[in-house]
Amino acid sequence: MTARSGTRAEVASGIVHGMTYRITGLDPTHFAPLFELSEDVLARRSIVRMAVTTCPGSPCRVSLDDVGVGGTVLLLNHRSIPAGPYAATHAIFVSHGAVQGEFEDEIPPALERRLLSLRAFDGAEMMIDAAMAAPGDADAMILRLFENDAVEYIHAHNATRGCIAAAVERAT
Repeated sequence: MTARSGTRAEVASGIVHGMTYRITGLDPTHFAPLFELSEDVLARRSIVRMAVTTCPGSPCRVSLDDVGVGGTVLLLNHRSIPAGPYAATHAIFVSHGAVQGEFEDEIPPALERRLLSLRAFDGAEMMIDAAMAAPGDADAMILRLFENDAVEYIHAHNATRGCIAAAVERAT
C-alpha cells in the first residue's frame, strides 16, 4: 500500500488513511472492432449502436466519463463477475475512440455525479459489505469500505439503473 497525504474528503473529515485505490476503465481494444460491425451483426450480438443526444446520460466504461452530445456509443452486456453466487452481467456503454481512464485516489467524472451502490468483495468473490454513496460522497465511502482488510475490491453500480460503473481496486 502507498501512503497518502490526504484527499479532499480526508481533509474535510479530518481522517487520513494509509492506503490508496485505483479505478481503471475497461480496455478499449476489446470494443474497438465492434464499432466496425454492421447494425445487423451488432443486433445478432444483442448490441445497440446509439447516438448520444443528452449529457450526462451515457457513462462510458472505458473513459469513465459521460459521452458528449453527438458522440456514438455501443450499449452491450458486460460480465463483471464471471462465476460464483455473485456472478454478474449488466449493460454498459462504451464510446467510439474512447481512451482508457485511470484514476488513483480520485473518483472519475461519471461516478462523481451519480448515486452509487458500492459492493465490497473478498478474495473468494463473496460480498462482505455494501454502501450507498450520494453524488460527491464516493471517495469517503470507498475509503470506509477499504478499512476492512478483507475487502479485495469494490464494484460501483449506478444505483438508479443498476449498471456496473467501475471496479475499484486497492493500489499496490
